[in-house]
Amino acid sequence: MTDVVASTRRPAPRGRIDKRKAILDAAFAVFARRGYDQACVQEIAEEAGVAKPTVYNHLSDKENLFRHAVETAAEAVMADNLAVVELVREPSGDLRALLEDVADRMLRICCDERSRALRRLTYAQLVRFPDLIEVVHRRTSTRVAEALADRLARLCLSGHLRPCDPAQAAEQFLALLTAPVEARSRLGGREVPPAEIDAVASAAVDTFLRAYRPEPATS
Repeated sequence: MTDVVASTRRPAPRGRIDKRKAILDAAFAVFARRGYDQACVQEIAEEAGVAKPTVYNHLSDKENLFRHAVETAAEAVMADNLAVVELVREPSGDLRALLEDVADRMLRICCDERSRALRRLTYAQLVRFPDLIEVVHRRTSTRVAEALADRLARLCLSGHLRPCDPAQAAEQFLALLTAPVEARSRLGGREVPPAEIDAVASAAVDTFLRAYRPEPATS
């Protein structure tokens, strides 16, 4: 019976999916520009290129629109970071160079306008949407840390890193990256110059390798 129901269920029309995405992208842009209180659905509709009733048909009200716009932005940040984590593999050359490349890419994602706006909006609306910070954290931090831990575990097994708890190592690697840029960006309120990003990435990898590189063999 379940198979019959599944086979007769029609997928959502492509146009409807695209329109919803356009609305959510526009909503995030407007909320980032105006803040929650000053943003209006009419402006979001205009930015998305749809009629105002269409916005309500898809997302019912401003509160629901904000929640889904933030969640969608967090999903996009997560996807970008997971793609970078995929680069962490057994190095064919210098492990430090590989990790510095990964660190630099992750920091550039963390410091881009979308990620900074995501942090600003989440912090600013903490009282109104207290659960949203956990949703964002799960997508942008927890899932990324889990994926990174898996990659670091492989480096431990191959002898590129000393035996360790890979989940703790991943947590510490990410902390070495995100803590400095959180301070330098004033919680997302300031653009971090590329030179500072490069310096943070290099220092983070240096500290990480001092802690996790295997001890040299003694004769």
